[in-house]
Amino acid sequence: MVPAAATLASSGLPPACASAKETLFARAAGALPPRPARSRRAAFFVPGRIEVLGKHTDYAGGRSLLCAASHGFCLVGQLRADSRVRVISAATGSEAEWVIGPDLQPVLGDWSNYPATVVRRLARNFPEMTAGADLAFDSDLPPASGMSSSSAFMIAVFLALADLNGLGQSPAYREAISSREALAAYLATIENGRSFGALAGDRGVGTFGGSEDHTAILCCKAGTLSQYRFGPVTFERDLAVAPGLAFLVAFSGVLAEKTAAAMATYNRASLAAARILAIWQQASGCSAPTLESAAAASAGAPDDIRRAIVEAGDDEFGTGCLLERFDQFLLESRAIVPEAGDALIRGDLARFGALVDRSQEAAERWLGNQIPETVTLAREARRLGAAAASAFGGGFGGSVWALVPRDRAGSFAREWHAAYRERFPGPASCARFFETSAGPSAMRIEDWSQGSAD
Repeated sequence: MVPAAATLASSGLPPACASAKETLFARAAGALPPRPARSRRAAFFVPGRIEVLGKHTDYAGGRSLLCAASHGFCLVGQLRADSRVRVISAATGSEAEWVIGPDLQPVLGDWSNYPATVVRRLARNFPEMTAGADLAFDSDLPPASGMSSSSAFMIAVFLALADLNGLGQSPAYREAISSREALAAYLATIENGRSFGALAGDRGVGTFGGSEDHTAILCCKAGTLSQYRFGPVTFERDLAVAPGLAFLVAFSGVLAEKTAAAMATYNRASLAAARILAIWQQASGCSAPTLESAAAASAGAPDDIRRAIVEAGDDEFGTGCLLERFDQFLLESRAIVPEAGDALIRGDLARFGALVDRSQEAAERWLGNQIPETVTLAREARRLGAAAASAFGGGFGGSVWALVPRDRAGSFAREWHAAYRERFPGPASCARFFETSAGPSAMRIEDWSQGSAD
């Protein structure tokens, strides 16, 4: 077995992070059953992501500023002689197993819902996928932290099953998925249940998100922030991370759950955006596919949409809620994301930090997805001297990023944690503060698939 660390480091992952992944891969491989002679193996590193900007914009056709994290999933898979898929957590020993088929029933609220949903959708879209596999994984990505652990997990399972089954050579696959951006968009529909062209949709995992997470995980590049527009996934530009700066992530210790009642709260922002679009389509007779395309139809379209919202008098969400959701979307997607990117190009960190502050304030005031813990973490980071800081992800828990001088990262993290502990000693006992780079996107570790049985 050739070390995975070399592949990861050559792709832009910091050497220390790359070396740490070797242990994760070894644990994952060790959780697999004995390898049959000549059985194929495949291994993948799939990172989490940092949503630098773009709060709840993607599924409405808006913009985001993204990077892949240096923390993520290390997954090793090997072919079976039957049509069963077994997924094993090397960290906990938990297992789940299914027969490949379009009618398998994932268990909502259980971790197995995520890989089972992938298996079910692949069986529906690609009946030629019949080869089973044992998949074992380990991860250094905090779960339910807002760093897209669930999306990264699903992508890792997909990549391994697609590789071991040779799906990339399938005519149906090649016709529908022609690029990494297209793959990101397709994988988002596995999660949200929608169809993707001729590839029919299914139940999904229950969340109504977009393709931002999948795009960051599959398409971002080491050392850069990437600006994307969605509906469809469209690359706009890459922006270099300022030299000498590092991302610190503070996981608040409050899980950003997407199960049961928490899922309904998370989905409300998405449903509100969909309601605004439906109101406008009915009032105008237009067929704009996204909220962004509706708002971009003319110079006066945003004001026309606001008037339509008021005249509709929506009972479920309330007129005020829908107006605030619309204003947050426009501000984030049309003003903050592009202007923040321009500030980075100029090297104007003061302006960049001010724009990030506006994004955070709009999330607190209009989007309503912030909790006292994440609000405090963002404000304390700025007080301690971070160039910028913001909560990110779906909200209602999760994490905050801060951009700080790299040579101060260790001391800054300690001061940040201490300040947080004073206000929230309970959550702070479960919190994690760590440095992460703008890392490479998901990758296959080529050396793992070579050779004979272990």
